Amino acid sequence: MTIVTIADILVFAFGCVVLAVWMLLFVQGRKNDWMFEQLNDEDYPMKELYFVGYALTEKLDLQYRTKRDRQLRKELAVLYGEKFADYYLRVTYSQQITMALTVLALAAPFYFLTQGSLLAFAAGLAAAGLAYYYYGTTVAEKINKRAEQLISEFSDIVSKLALLVNSDMILREAWERAAFSKEGVLYQEMRRSVNEMQNGTPEVDALFGFGQRCMLPEIKKFSSTLIQGITKGNSDLAMMMTQQSKEVWALKKQYVHRQGELANNKLLLPMCLTFIGILIMVIVPVFSSIGV
Repeated sequence: MTIVTIADILVFAFGCVVLAVWMLLFVQGRKNDWMFEQLNDEDYPMKELYFVGYALTEKLDLQYRTKRDRQLRKELAVLYGEKFADYYLRVTYSQQITMALTVLALAAPFYFLTQGSLLAFAAGLAAAGLAYYYYGTTVAEKINKRAEQLISEFSDIVSKLALLVNSDMILREAWERAAFSKEGVLYQEMRRSVNEMQNGTPEVDALFGFGQRCMLPEIKKFSSTLIQGITKGNSDLAMMMTQQSKEVWALKKQYVHRQGELANNKLLLPMCLTFIGILIMVIVPVFSSIGV
């Protein structure tokens, strides 16, 4: 005869409440499923269920005015543009809540599948918390990845511009030629500045916006240098660009060196695990023979 414990009753009640909430949000949020159809499957797994989390944000009437919300909106504006920052802010919260709530709904069934293991139930609760945390850090990860791409392309851009400006080409023409010379994140931002200039935005404002979108201090300094060069004249700009090119190549060397150190650190853990595995393979037979 199976004995039902108090823990079983509490976990069962908890599971029923969470599942009821999930189902209620599913029914009420279904009308908003169209909002997430255009999202990328790779960046937004299980996007078909994000309306569950969105329904909860509407019920909570989130205003997105906290310090974290402002920072997140700024990062999303860099990734997707100012026009779509608010949309992706809601998508991020919807994703976090949906994934965490879905994992949480599985904690109680996991408890009963493991024959009443409280450790398994605790693991389910922890997994829900980790899901909420993880999907809240994906934007920062994308920003870091984007920063690495910007740094890797930066030295090439500065060298091209320095060469073109020193050949007596005006900055605007040099900028446009460099922008369309190659594919890349930094080149895309340059092309965006070209479009702004063609639509009537002053060069100074377009270059300032370029630096702000790229966010990196080195690129902000670079855009400031260009703005100063425009105000002082093309002759001073050529000299400034040459100096900037030397500084950027030194920065590129430091970046490559840091990447090498990070690669070594990433290899350290697998090496340690391999060493422990070999050690176990050697020691276990030795102790087994001693026991015999």
